[in-house]
Amino acid sequence: MRIGRTGTGIGLTPMTWLITGGAGYIGAHVTQAMAGAGERVVVLDDLSAGVPGRLPGEVPLVRGSSLDAALLKRVLAEHAVTGVVHLAARKQVAESVAQPARYYQENVGGLATLLEAVAEAGVRRLVFSSSAAVYGNPDVAVITEDTPCAPVDPYGETKLAGEWLVRAAGRAHGIATTCLRYFNVAGAAAPELADTGVFNVVPMVFDRLSRGEAPRILGDDHPTPDGTCVRDYVHVADLADAHLAAVRRLTEGATGDLVDLGDLTVNIGRGEGVSVRELVTLIGEVTGDRTAAVVEPRREGDAAYAVASAGLAGRELGWVARRGVREMVESAWEGWEFSLGGGA
Repeated sequence: MRIGRTGTGIGLTPMTWLITGGAGYIGAHVTQAMAGAGERVVVLDDLSAGVPGRLPGEVPLVRGSSLDAALLKRVLAEHAVTGVVHLAARKQVAESVAQPARYYQENVGGLATLLEAVAEAGVRRLVFSSSAAVYGNPDVAVITEDTPCAPVDPYGETKLAGEWLVRAAGRAHGIATTCLRYFNVAGAAAPELADTGVFNVVPMVFDRLSRGEAPRILGDDHPTPDGTCVRDYVHVADLADAHLAAVRRLTEGATGDLVDLGDLTVNIGRGEGVSVRELVTLIGEVTGDRTAAVVEPRREGDAAYAVASAGLAGRELGWVARRGVREMVESAWEGWEFSLGGGA
């Protein structure tokens, strides 16, 4: 129980958070962080990418999709849900280009179904998992929340449309909302929580090294110090802490009606750039495999720099990233070896 403001005034309010996609790589870290901090949570996950074993034993898991309106209505009622952290989504850029309708249906349609259920159930707090993909490839060295959004693929488009939808539903139904725009996520809080998919740059390099192949660098002719793209990497455990901070803002930070909090959109990154070549070199140091990278032609549309301005998250959420890139790589490598050993 906690002191909080409800629709009928100030009083003792039991808080329960529904975490959609809570058994996935990022979702499990968020679930662990929130449950470990004493928040009461329930997870909804269709297990297309989620793993039940990642969840704390005391956390209820409901298998299903955010497209299932009847299931959402039942879960919100049975668990007396008072807030939602929505992470469930498809998130592979290349797949989104090949299957745009599927991405719009699941990412935007699933969110719309969820928001309708949330409004009907009287839930008044929502945290939305967005992405730096909403910015596209802006011609700026540091990306602020005011940088114009111009996504270049269907995945980024669905995240931007999701933000619009979240804000509109917030205004229409008095829901306090927070959108977190993730930059590049890496690392693991524990080996069993590591990212085992081969879609992001760190596991992609691990995969090639594990198969005796050279890492790939796409373009070394960018206008950067070493010619390779510069990106902002954030440890997944720091990202989970950002979700916890957003949740706490929506529960304990309200001094008036929840709607007074309005909508908040913040970048989640370290505010520091690391080049692809620097990252590959670091991975070689951590793994002990210093196989030289093969340079291939750059991909059309790749931005030279994509680094977050992270100050707003500090001011609004009291959050700052604490873990460095070496810790990301070391923890991710532990998880990779764990999975190769049959642990995942």
